[in-house]
Amino acid sequence: MSDTSSWIGFEREACETVTERQVREFRVTLDGFLAGEDETPGLHWCLAPEIYPPADLGRDGHPRLGLFLPDLGLPRRMWAGGRVSYRGGVRAGETITRRSTITDIRFKEGRSGKLGFVTLEHSYLCGQDLRISEQQNIVYREDPSSDAPTPQPPQAEPWEVIRSIEVLPTSTLLFRYSAMTFNGHRIHYDKIYAIGTEGYAGLVVHGPLQSTWMQILAAQILEHLPKDFTYRGLSPLICDRPAVVEARKREGKLALRVRDLEADIVTMEAHTNHH
Repeated sequence: MSDTSSWIGFEREACETVTERQVREFRVTLDGFLAGEDETPGLHWCLAPEIYPPADLGRDGHPRLGLFLPDLGLPRRMWAGGRVSYRGGVRAGETITRRSTITDIRFKEGRSGKLGFVTLEHSYLCGQDLRISEQQNIVYREDPSSDAPTPQPPQAEPWEVIRSIEVLPTSTLLFRYSAMTFNGHRIHYDKIYAIGTEGYAGLVVHGPLQSTWMQILAAQILEHLPKDFTYRGLSPLICDRPAVVEARKREGKLALRVRDLEADIVTMEAHTNHH
């Protein structure tokens, strides 16, 4: 955990023209969520990914630390949550520029050991038109200890659900989403690595995929893209375990969550203004 202050302000810019194929792939991968919907929240996460040759990949299949993301001395990393603000969507034929900046790096001690947090700000522009602004939070962890107790997430509290969609995340779904987003993280397709090295109970469902499910449900209820959507991961959602995406109204906001139906635990939660 050497000095990381030099990474604050580090920037990356990339652009990509959205193709009809990308939109079709996104829609069929999100089958059951986007039926009859014109808007495609979450499609921006398929655009302008980090692309590096095999020699520049880390043990987890992601670009190795120290290229764009700092090396914090903690080998495991995961998308922890963030905030997405829509001024408009992205559509086939448009050229989108993504500007990314590292804005914060912090450390803390958690129940599972040392943790590092990296915050990035992303802007998605079509020409000079800002379509989407985003804050992304990435958590770094130590390798799991064999003698450390397994964290037990709390049971889900009862909700007065106004709308829900059930989903069964299969290995095919995880493969397709990894391919669309050019995400090489092995926890999503290499079961031996996910269990033996990173200590998960199986293949892990992508955080942004779960967030996309909730964004789509929010857009259906609001009848427009959510203007300010905040989400955070609470517990891993494991492949082949049935889940449900749920929404309720609470204190002027629309609250959403992804719930593992077998364990009855919440894996990701979110909220947005209900207007």
